[in-house]
Amino acid sequence: MTHPPAVLLAFLIGFLAGLRSLTPAAATAWGAHLGWLKLPRPLFWIGTTPAVVIFTLLALTELVADKLPKTPSRTAPPGLIARVVMGALTGACVATAGAQGAVLGAVLGIVGAIAGTFGGYQARTRLVKSLGTPDFVIAVLEDLLTIGGSLWLVSRF
Repeated sequence: MTHPPAVLLAFLIGFLAGLRSLTPAAATAWGAHLGWLKLPRPLFWIGTTPAVVIFTLLALTELVADKLPKTPSRTAPPGLIARVVMGALTGACVATAGAQGAVLGAVLGIVGAIAGTFGGYQARTRLVKSLGTPDFVIAVLEDLLTIGGSLWLVSRF
């Protein structure tokens, strides 16, 4: 079985970080913890039990907070910065697990995160309008896409 190139996976995990900043990080932590991702020493910490617990709790909190009416837009500076940082981290992890450079993976993760942030915002807004459905419905579909996609990506190794 052939696997997608690690650089593509680094971009895609970053893209998913643009949709939900912490879900790909939690999936990456679980992937490293379960041995799916073999990470070098500088990134190895993400697979430790404390990191898995923290990223999982933060991701679950984000999934709930995203549905609240007062949650700021993902394109606002705090959300955008979090997505870029998490895209860089997860991109570096995925790239190094695939025998590529961490810096290249981080850059691709950042590019993916920016694309996912703005593309995801546009897609969600347009789907809500065109389908006439509540935002909550599209948000849950976005959650499922991000969770499933993140787990799929980190299990490719």
